[in-house]
Amino acid sequence: MADVWCAEDTQLGRRVALKMLHERFAQDREFVERFRREASSAAGLQHPNVVGVFDRGEFDGTYYIAMEYVEGSSLKDLIRRGMSVEEAVEVTRQVLAAARFAHSNGIIHRDLKPQNVLVDRDGRARVTDFGIARAGASEITQAGSVMGTAQYLSPEQAQGLPVTAASDLYSIGVLLYEALCGRVPFEGDSAVAVALKQVSEQPLPPSRINPSVPPALDAVVLKALAKDPANRFASADEFAAALDAAQVDPTTSPVRDTERFAPVPPPPPPEQPYEEGRRGWRWAILAILVLALAGLAVWALTRPADVTVPSVLGEQQNTATQILEAKGFDVDVEEFESDAPPGEVVEQDPRAGEEAEEGSTVTLSVSSGLGAAKVPDVAGQTERRATKALEGRGFVVETEEQFSTEVEAGLAIGTEPKAGSKLEGGSKVTLLVSKGANTVEVPGVVGLQQQIAENQLEAIDLIPNVETENSDQPEGTVVAQDPAAGSEIESGSQVTILVSTGAGSVIVPDVEGLFRDGAVRILTNHGLDVVFQEESVADPDDDGRVIDQAPAAGTRVRQGDTVSLVIGAFEEPSAEPQPVP
Repeated sequence: MADVWCAEDTQLGRRVALKMLHERFAQDREFVERFRREASSAAGLQHPNVVGVFDRGEFDGTYYIAMEYVEGSSLKDLIRRGMSVEEAVEVTRQVLAAARFAHSNGIIHRDLKPQNVLVDRDGRARVTDFGIARAGASEITQAGSVMGTAQYLSPEQAQGLPVTAASDLYSIGVLLYEALCGRVPFEGDSAVAVALKQVSEQPLPPSRINPSVPPALDAVVLKALAKDPANRFASADEFAAALDAAQVDPTTSPVRDTERFAPVPPPPPPEQPYEEGRRGWRWAILAILVLALAGLAVWALTRPADVTVPSVLGEQQNTATQILEAKGFDVDVEEFESDAPPGEVVEQDPRAGEEAEEGSTVTLSVSSGLGAAKVPDVAGQTERRATKALEGRGFVVETEEQFSTEVEAGLAIGTEPKAGSKLEGGSKVTLLVSKGANTVEVPGVVGLQQQIAENQLEAIDLIPNVETENSDQPEGTVVAQDPAAGSEIESGSQVTILVSTGAGSVIVPDVEGLFRDGAVRILTNHGLDVVFQEESVADPDDDGRVIDQAPAAGTRVRQGDTVSLVIGAFEEPSAEPQPVP
């Protein structure tokens, strides 16, 4: 049904056992459902003696279960090599501990055998393979389809009767018998032959095969193998306690009424003369044959006809029931949680196409949905791990990416609905995953006109903040920006641009009254060019001084502009001619 591989979990860096369903079974819904149930049953049993299940899913057209990797051997291998009485009892104790935990959680394994028990190098046993584990009726059908292994089947399983925890205890009794004796109590040419022996024959005491088995342990094994479940141990705890008592006192039986399950020798024949006894046996045999023939005739005339079981997989419960009842079958319904829609038939027993007696019972496994579950808190987890956590609760996950300044890119921000919300299985949950901070690179806008600069900033979701400055640049020109070009900032941030008013950056100083050379020096120090002209003055004190300037003092001009100066020039008045006497 499946292959098991040793694999590497690259996410957590550990070895796992990867169980892959055979491709030919991946299209069979019954096998897929049984495979899913194995994962669900084992995942709910966190116990030191149960193989842990880490994950399940679908890959490349088939299904897988990722389980705990146990480095060691199967109990079957250890039995082949030979085990001491003490080793056999110790492993059985651990298997009983696993069974006790499963039974307390309402789960019956149904297929306990040495092949399904792994023992690591430290001697710790773990039970695996819960593929047919389920609470409810036996999985043997009226048509003779048996789920389980014949050598380890309880008599009630072989007869199609209801299966209980006592059925698992019988299988553990067979397991202990084999560990002590190196062989199972009943063998045969076929599974049917073995199943018949399970029902009708008594096993040999283990000590008859292995003389080192003490009488007390003989009694414990035979009680576990009682045909009637009521005569077996009432629980795994009682079974374990009997093993402990047998170890303390190997010679005294820790159980009562061992004659119920011990082999019964046939009674001795009555003493009688040879001829008389032979005639009596002839009549007895003849009577038995007549009764057998009569019974066979009655059975042949009254037995129900065999009918082919129709397929009802995928049908709703009511429809499936009507189809089966129309064919003459009784219907028994078992509900359990499944990812199939509520009310849908996901498994049937007997399977479609098998022959079963008219009037026999067909058991339908019907999905009750996944039930209600709370949305887990996945904030801060990787997208993959968060998705698995949500899918593990039975939700359908859709991913949406968002920018976040607080959560690193690739990690979960949260969910919608929020963590803690209670939803029905199969509901959609949106996983919000961070794309990181929404940053943009600031473009260079210095030298551009104000409107062009604003358009460029707004096009990448930046907000321009305009300030003005008297500058030598033409009016409306961006003369500075903050942050600088090439900076990485969050989308929606402000960028300040400084825009020239065009009024110039130099204020003309007042140089009137200064001598020409001093005035020229001051103006050139301000980055201004100077031209001047002379004008006659009457006051000798104004000679060589600036008597006028243009532009006037206080005027704002650009560097390199020209200031015109008027310099006073005094000339001595010419002497008036004296009259000639």
